[in-house]
Amino acid sequence: METLDVTVIAAMAGMGFVAAFIDSVVGGGGLISVPTLMWAGLPMLNVLGTNKVASCMGACAGFLTYWRSGTVDKKIMRVMFPLAFVGSIVGVMIVRQVPPDFLRPLVIVMLIVIAIYSVAKKNWSADKKSVRVTRKNYLLGVVMIFALGFYDGFFGPGTGSFMLFLYLIMGYGFLTAAANARTANFASNLAAVIVFTGLGLVNYSYALPMGCGMILGAACGAKMAITKGAAYVRPLFIGVTVILIGKQLIELFK
Repeated sequence: METLDVTVIAAMAGMGFVAAFIDSVVGGGGLISVPTLMWAGLPMLNVLGTNKVASCMGACAGFLTYWRSGTVDKKIMRVMFPLAFVGSIVGVMIVRQVPPDFLRPLVIVMLIVIAIYSVAKKNWSADKKSVRVTRKNYLLGVVMIFALGFYDGFFGPGTGSFMLFLYLIMGYGFLTAAANARTANFASNLAAVIVFTGLGLVNYSYALPMGCGMILGAACGAKMAITKGAAYVRPLFIGVTVILIGKQLIELFK
């Protein structure tokens, strides 16, 4: 493990804090963490592996904060957690063989639809730990959470936002949707970490300081969401979705 300059360590931890603070609430932390690791000069697959280790540390902190607060629907997550986990493993294995950039136009369209729908729909259900999920919505959730786990391992941008939106569609309020999304996203991150580590694609000199910053950022972000509720989560979700759209458009037309 190489020794980093104190300035680089501080930069990794600081950017990790900001990324995880946002990611623990509405997703989109990769907008900050991935470019930071690219700036450090790591090869792209190492960037993805290193980012997953750091992100998993932050996701665990956010997940535990939500779990202890009682905002996670524990019953449905007993099904969703393993599905996201397995889907992510499949995605990581395939990304080594197939370049994922062909997904970018589809991701942009999906993000635009999510942004428009979130702005237009004012009456999301009130924040509560559990809702009466219809059979149709349950089956939708089962299929989509596996697909989003796969997407997280294969490509990744906006996974947390997509997961949050899925739970909104299933009938949850913004805060509980954010808690459920963080739990599922922790599962997909954990699975990706296992595979990337096994393949030797993680640089721990960068992952550990960034991950420490992410632990603190995720805990602070989750506590802020729990305290402020949907009035805080909804506008942040819309804002991050719009930024994700801009980022993907820039990458598409480079």
